[in-house]
Amino acid sequence: MKEMILWERPLARNTGFAFDLMKGQSVRVTSQTIIDFVCFNRENLRERFDQARTKANQRKVFLTTGDMLVSKLNNTMMTIVEDTFKEGHHDLQEGMCSRKRHELAAQRGVWEATYGRPLSEMPSHGCTENLSGVLAPYGIALEDVPSPFNIFQDMIIREKTGVLEHSPIRPKPPGAYVILRAEMDLLAALSVCPDVSVGGTTGATIAVLEPER
Repeated sequence: MKEMILWERPLARNTGFAFDLMKGQSVRVTSQTIIDFVCFNRENLRERFDQARTKANQRKVFLTTGDMLVSKLNNTMMTIVEDTFKEGHHDLQEGMCSRKRHELAAQRGVWEATYGRPLSEMPSHGCTENLSGVLAPYGIALEDVPSPFNIFQDMIIREKTGVLEHSPIRPKPPGAYVILRAEMDLLAALSVCPDVSVGGTTGATIAVLEPER
């Protein structure tokens, strides 16, 4: 189905953005770096994307074309209709990065080993702050922001131990894109991750698409 672009917006690294998406519209997310993505039922903001239900209902931990984002009430919120990230997977394991999470890793002496960067490159904030900041005007507290769908975050999961490791795999320049179609009216939000594990420096572009009538 041919679609037209309603609007398009560039986003800088380590920033957040929230927007409305009507049922049947799609959002195209283009980036070379990780995007933390969440969504909420626009008619009931207490119903939100849920990592656990999304994994359990589809029996998989990596999503691609044809897969769905599912709410905690087991309702389909979005469907992935196109995915050009061929180098890796999109993750459903990791939570959001944050300054406190980075500080805790530093206190444990594992920050540099985890992210492969010197402590001097620890960001002042992360996706937790970005998402909570843009969702606060909608009355959504930090505690109510769900764990995200981590677009373009390729994770290594050790089969025997379940240990998680960051992968350096990201979309090759000029970036890949994912298109997600709304299956209900939504409030959506995303954060362009600081992505320190690969020394991320790039931003992202989002576009809202609507089927031509």
